[in-house]
Amino acid sequence: MYIKKVGIAGTLESSDITITIEPREQMGIEIMLQSSLEKQFGKQIRKVIIDTLKENGVENASVRAIDKGAVDYVIKARTQTALYRAADVVEYNWDGVM
Repeated sequence: MYIKKVGIAGTLESSDITITIEPREQMGIEIMLQSSLEKQFGKQIRKVIIDTLKENGVENASVRAIDKGAVDYVIKARTQTALYRAADVVEYNWDGVM
């Protein structure tokens, strides 16, 4: 999936996360994480974001995440939504969605 512009998803409410994805010219995925729970869960939050991007074929992206205690499935959903918005995707593949 090709990132064309900035895509944002999520809120700053408790138990949520705000994900901002934008194009990155350098190779790789860069994640800037802000979370009061970073020491306990920062590694897992980053893993969920990276795994979600890679599942969608993204190799280069800049991601800003502001976490307010989101669980894994919320992180994945917000990452996917921000990615779809950043890539201007208007049709979704619902295979595997529960």
